[in-house]
Amino acid sequence: MNTIRILKPGACTTVQDLGRPGFGPMGISPSGAADPVSLRIGNRLVGNPENAAALEMTLSGGHFLFSGTTAIAVTGADFSATLRGTRIPSYTSIAVDPGKVLEFGWTANVARCYLCVQGGIDVPEFLGSRSTHLLSGNGGYQGRELRKGDVLNVGPPPSNSRPRQLSGQGHANLVPRKVFRVTEGPQWSMFSESARRSFFGQTYRVSEVADRTGIRLDGQPLELSAGSDMLTEGVALGAIQIPRDGKPIILFVEQQTTGGYPKIANVIAADLFRVGQLRTGDEIHFESVSLETARSLLLRLEAYLSSPELIRE
Repeated sequence: MNTIRILKPGACTTVQDLGRPGFGPMGISPSGAADPVSLRIGNRLVGNPENAAALEMTLSGGHFLFSGTTAIAVTGADFSATLRGTRIPSYTSIAVDPGKVLEFGWTANVARCYLCVQGGIDVPEFLGSRSTHLLSGNGGYQGRELRKGDVLNVGPPPSNSRPRQLSGQGHANLVPRKVFRVTEGPQWSMFSESARRSFFGQTYRVSEVADRTGIRLDGQPLELSAGSDMLTEGVALGAIQIPRDGKPIILFVEQQTTGGYPKIANVIAADLFRVGQLRTGDEIHFESVSLETARSLLLRLEAYLSSPELIRE
């Protein structure tokens, strides 16, 4: 069995797949890749099922020693990946020979980079997923970020291994957005007309309080209407809740599953992967769309990801 030895872990490197949805009633958020689109594309490039476990690196990457010949693909952020001192292309499958070290640096653009390997990262499943849930210390590799000296097993390679790369058309769909489309939240009516105008009219900056649980935004605080106290209820991935200080928080993949703050809006499913690429200091604003438009955009994204023309051989 091939292995990957962690020589240098990077700032926050974890094992992630597409997560474990459906356990919210038990208080367990889905976790999984912050940018599932990059993960899915990377797995297609190396011939894996889309849900195969890979390495997610945040802001800076690690150094990885391969024990055997392994096909890999690097997707997501540009972390200046090099092999034997030579830059390797993103969104292209290449072979790494035994004893070679793949090195990543700091991000040059967005937040997260993915290293997909043929056969996937072979760690035990927790509730049907290999993704790391950092808050609870479950899943992934011992429920934690990777450390120097860790050794990861690689699963058996698929039989349909061929060199692949993302088509030029595919790259055009991965450009980061500064406008995030949202639908009305369940407590929309608790906010005054002026608060709604402020929410859509201003530019927010991603604060330093941003991780896999949620992204806090700095901007002009939103005022809550009188009598806006509410009982704790279930919350959705991408919900934008407004705490007492009036500064929005986008709930993310390791969110709490219940909350008592009103939610003014919800990021649409087709834009959630871009939330996973936000960095501290990034500026964004919101645009309102209907539920019908949100559904149409999601169907368009799924059609793009399943298109035969997405990957070239």
